[in-house]
Amino acid sequence: MENKQSDIERMKELVRLLNSASKAYYQEDREIMSNYEYDALSDELKELEERTGTVLADSPSIKVGYEAVDFLPKEDHPSPMLSLDKTKDREQLRAFIGEHKTLLSWKMDGLTIVLTYRNGELFKAVTRGNGITGEVVTNNARVFTNLPVRIPYTGELTLRGEAIITYSDFEKINAEIEDVDARYKNPRNLCSGSVRQLNNRITAARRVRFYAFALVSAEGVDFENSRQKQFEWLSSQGFEVVEYRVVVNGSALDPAMDYFAQAVKSNDFPSDGLVALYDDIAYGDSLGTTAKFPRNAYAFKWADETGTTRLISVEWSPSRTGLINPVAIFEPVELEGTTVSRASVHNVSIVKELQLGIGDMIDVYKANMIIPQISKNHTCSGTLEIPDTCPACGGHTKIRAENDAESLYCENPACPAKKIKSFALFVSRDAMNIDGLSEATLEKLIAHGFIHEFADLFSLDKHKEEISHMDGFGEKSCDNLLQNIERARETTAARVIYALGIPGVGSANARLLCRHFDQKIDELRKADAEEIGSIESIGPVIAGNVVSYFAREENNRSLDRLLAEVHIEEEDEPEDKPLAGLTFVITGSVDHFSNRSELKAKIESLGGKVTGSVTKKTNYLINNDTSSGSSKNKKAAELGIPVISEEQFIAMIP
Repeated sequence: MENKQSDIERMKELVRLLNSASKAYYQEDREIMSNYEYDALSDELKELEERTGTVLADSPSIKVGYEAVDFLPKEDHPSPMLSLDKTKDREQLRAFIGEHKTLLSWKMDGLTIVLTYRNGELFKAVTRGNGITGEVVTNNARVFTNLPVRIPYTGELTLRGEAIITYSDFEKINAEIEDVDARYKNPRNLCSGSVRQLNNRITAARRVRFYAFALVSAEGVDFENSRQKQFEWLSSQGFEVVEYRVVVNGSALDPAMDYFAQAVKSNDFPSDGLVALYDDIAYGDSLGTTAKFPRNAYAFKWADETGTTRLISVEWSPSRTGLINPVAIFEPVELEGTTVSRASVHNVSIVKELQLGIGDMIDVYKANMIIPQISKNHTCSGTLEIPDTCPACGGHTKIRAENDAESLYCENPACPAKKIKSFALFVSRDAMNIDGLSEATLEKLIAHGFIHEFADLFSLDKHKEEISHMDGFGEKSCDNLLQNIERARETTAARVIYALGIPGVGSANARLLCRHFDQKIDELRKADAEEIGSIESIGPVIAGNVVSYFAREENNRSLDRLLAEVHIEEEDEPEDKPLAGLTFVITGSVDHFSNRSELKAKIESLGGKVTGSVTKKTNYLINNDTSSGSSKNKKAAELGIPVISEEQFIAMIP
């Protein structure tokens, strides 16, 4: 087994070297090894794969097929996946171990996955879900960077493990996202979203890793009644097993605990504690379970690191529901290796319970080593004033008691903070296309009173100094945002009309309206319902919505102020409409367009229509995987509708 394990370690090294060389050559236009050396290493890898019967997911010897699905099917687990009982007390953990040989390992903070292999191939991958039912993510598991897609064992194997994203990969992914508010909060959330993607091309780009922590069953293999032997066997099959230490009994716990306590400070992967598992399989199984926990394992949670600091202020942040959330701002303090200076206080009840006041000395910690919280107030001055006006609109506020907790709400129905969705639509790609304005950023700008209506976005340069010092911003990100806003001043009539958020007027209908009125917004807002309703594909309902919108003086004044800030460009209209009268549905990933929205815009610019579902009115379904068994492909086959690839679509147009 040792020779086989060393072969697999060599395979991992070869995969890393070969993939690095390929990336340098094909993506970075540089050569880090000769063709001769590359071929020699490639031959060595193939020989080792044949010898061991193991092929790693990121091996250059295989070509990963990417696939998009319409949904993730759900599946019940054969038996419930229980949580572990836990403690933060080392002595309690020592008592659990007692005189039993125990494996002490990392409790990784990611997404638990159950894998099944049949005939040496990955057959199925299912998330833990709620412990009873999980989601089938087999396509995504195939592209985990370190997961073997083929193993030498050909019986049925079931194992459990944790899918994670390392801190270093997490930081690289976030660094590529310019909008600070669109960045991911922590590796666990990113991993959960990555594993549950409908398109496994996205999963592959996130570099998800898998670490086995339990072997459920392997037909015909004798593990000599030892969990440690199971771990060693899984390693010999090519799996990366969670790092563990053997503890012979409770008295020998301290050296292993001290090792993990030191290592957690520099780990590149998220971990929220340790797991103790009895080595004796039969003994552990004989203990059974409680209603909630198995009795053969126990979790140890790290005690939260706390820091004492001074409360500087409390920022009251309005949201789209009218709820005004208190956020504590305090002198920066180091926690779990990062600097924190703010924490949500959640509601008025907690403000009162902590007896907060500006200048108080408070203890803060990171719940689960992630979310900053206030744990204690040493001063308890209780002098913090609850605002009676909303910081976004100046309207009256009211404290409401809901679910045994008091919270502060803005009473003004016209508060701009409640219009966050309309602002989000206004800045979206198909509307004014202002990059860098996520909903979270818009909420901050509204909360600071910088924007009340659409036109205000084009005057944000007046608040550059304040924005540069807002949480999550800096001078560079502020400059980028202001540049994006300047670029958005050059726009089209259709973008403006869509951006207004008139019910029923999507981007396609906005183009139809503007085309009918020769791109003249003033002509559109003076038109009556009869004329608007006569436009093909518009109809009386949408016409009524348009007329009602422009009948309100407030909307017209707001639009006038917006039009004073922008320059309407003329849209080039094709002389003919080669796709006129044709209806398309788009599914799966695209290769020749940057995204499906761009392909949709292309179809609409040529007179075609794009809908979300396949019906008898559909003329073509565009799917690069024309032979897939997706629900839309099946529906198209039932209705006799052609399924075409992007290449076939491109061949249709001039």
